Amino acid sequence: MEAVRESWTDERLDDFRERVDQRFDEVDRRFDRVEDQISRIDVRLDQGFGRIDARLDSLGKALIFGAIAFSSSVIAGFVAVATQL
Repeated sequence: MEAVRESWTDERLDDFRERVDQRFDEVDRRFDRVEDQISRIDVRLDQGFGRIDARLDSLGKALIFGAIAFSSSVIAGFVAVATQL
């Protein structure tokens, strides 16, 4: 049994090159869409982290004010005890 051998003519090579080019063009389009999606996700992440940063800043301020109030009340207590002696 003899194997069938197909010859690669210039016309077939040109067709093959066209199909390969079309496939790479499709890959480029898909990659562009993926880049767009990643950009949108990046923007959403930046916004989310911005909100988290703002909340952490406000939490830090609350902790500082709480520490100042606690320290003031402890000092006031010591002063009150010291004046009673």
